[in-house]
Amino acid sequence: MTRMNPEEMTSMRIVLLGAPGSGKGTQAKKLMVDKNIPQVSTGDMLREAVANGTRFGLKAKAVMDAGNLVPDDVVLGIISERLEQSDAASGFILDGFPRTMQQATDLEELLDDRGTPLDTAVLMDVDFDILMKRLTGRRTCSLTGKLLNVYYSSQDELDECTNAGGVLIQREDDTEATIGNRLKVYRENTEPLIEFYKSCDKFVTIDAEGAIDDVYARLLTAL
Repeated sequence: MTRMNPEEMTSMRIVLLGAPGSGKGTQAKKLMVDKNIPQVSTGDMLREAVANGTRFGLKAKAVMDAGNLVPDDVVLGIISERLEQSDAASGFILDGFPRTMQQATDLEELLDDRGTPLDTAVLMDVDFDILMKRLTGRRTCSLTGKLLNVYYSSQDELDECTNAGGVLIQREDDTEATIGNRLKVYRENTEPLIEFYKSCDKFVTIDAEGAIDDVYARLLTAL
């Protein structure tokens, strides 16, 4: 696959792959601001489509109101609606989709039909033990709402919250058992996508450990 310098790019259509806690959302937001292309998050899109009452949004609402998972064809329809908006003309960053082989092949077909094929699928590679620390160590200060991590935040940052009378709150779904299950599901469903995108010659891996700006520099180099 041909590499281009960031300043030479005229469009950027990418999928960010990676386990929970790998930093996909953080890096997508930096790319969004830097390159003026939208971060297309399936969760955000679903909520927006439902709120706007789009054709696929109404379908999704009916499914969710019944307590069921939104099927792939409806999610794909919502993605198609989102990519038709003007801000996606120069590219997009798909974050959280695809998650399965079927979604990947459906997405490839959709983008090819639109004449906007995917440029690159980027895997944010992080060691399992670091993922566990990133996720199980997350805390929110009850006073300020500031996001902290008991493993990676400085002791001064942690003390600033507790010394002021705040409590470091852990999300209920950030327990080791729950996180372990999420990573297991990721491996089973999402890791096969690596071979799929390798076969399409659209796959790159970056080391997603370390400081956010260092990871971002690696991401730009890979793209």
